[in-house]
Amino acid sequence: MRTPDEAVSIILGRTRSAQEIEDCPLSRAVGRVLGKGIDSDIDLPPFEKSAMDGFAVHCSDFEGLAPGSELSLRCLGESRAGMPFSGGIAPGACVAIYTGAEVPGDCDGVVVVEKSRQEGEEVFLADQPRPGQNICSRGEDLALGQRVLEAGARLTSSMVSVLASVGCEPVPVVRRPRMAILTSGDELVEPIRKPGPGQIREGNTLHLAALARAGGADVVHSGVVRDDLEGLTATFRSALEECDVLVTTGGVSMGKYDLVGDALEAVGVEKVFHKVAIKPGKPVWFGVAGDSLIFGLPGNPVSCWVGHEVFVRPALAKLCGLPEERWIEPLRRARWTGEATRQNDRQQNLPVTVTQGADGVDELAVVRWKSSADLVGLSRAQGLAVVPPGQILVEGAPVMFRSIH
Repeated sequence: MRTPDEAVSIILGRTRSAQEIEDCPLSRAVGRVLGKGIDSDIDLPPFEKSAMDGFAVHCSDFEGLAPGSELSLRCLGESRAGMPFSGGIAPGACVAIYTGAEVPGDCDGVVVVEKSRQEGEEVFLADQPRPGQNICSRGEDLALGQRVLEAGARLTSSMVSVLASVGCEPVPVVRRPRMAILTSGDELVEPIRKPGPGQIREGNTLHLAALARAGGADVVHSGVVRDDLEGLTATFRSALEECDVLVTTGGVSMGKYDLVGDALEAVGVEKVFHKVAIKPGKPVWFGVAGDSLIFGLPGNPVSCWVGHEVFVRPALAKLCGLPEERWIEPLRRARWTGEATRQNDRQQNLPVTVTQGADGVDELAVVRWKSSADLVGLSRAQGLAVVPPGQILVEGAPVMFRSIH
């Protein structure tokens, strides 16, 4: 069997880079991946701007002023945001100014209002201002033509605000990969139904859909398919016509009714590998059909989750246009607490709680769970400890883990 790292390398090697760019309104751009680099179309700020409420002055007027004394100036008017003062300001005069307002060209400093008192048109200022004091210079944040954001940035709310300030509307973004999520099993019923004899409620598609959307995909189809080769084949053929990624759960082991692999190959999917040395999740199946990626994940909830985080998530990151260094989420370092683990010849992924030790290091404690079907145990976990093959963790041992999304 391949190791998890070998399997991920193969998957990424068969995953095309993001190619299609589409326009997205700024109002819906948060979370999208920028499709091309954006340059500023203006200087930011676009003018000399006051950083404080106060008075715009000639700093030379204050030369020779004794410390602690006041300078009397004539106030000619005001400059406020959107309505700059339009006249000239000779030495010995000033204008009231407010945060964000344009500083008149004749002035080179701003004295804050806290250091002033006013009597009619006369203002008394107790300060020794320096040129440029409390002024934001034109272009100090961004210069005309300067690169604002690089292609591959996943847009945050603050990034969208920056794009708005440079007139980037609409935003060129990478088209989201389209994903279909199908789970197989004659025992599965909808969450709204009460299970009958031998039945269980189905939740894998809901879990995977939430993870896929968080990873940047559009889920275009999801549902349950019965353990029937003809039905599976027809459903997979239809799904592959509309999606870039097909994820299935269940039916990939070695039982009589594990028919997913056969059905996928029947519709022309090339099987790339089947089974990886990972616990839980060993039966994972991966194939391709043209540019489409197909992942057959085990049906047990914990195995399914591990399969998505380890194998599907990196492929989605590449399809979404994220830079290569973000395709694989780095593991975090922690310290093991509690009883020793058991040795295994596969990489183990153990559900754990995460707390911070007195020295600031994350500490992991295993969650009591019964098997890879124990969804309740997984719901209590905050991460998965990654234990290399053959390694045993004892109290205080260093260990890497991945956070649960």
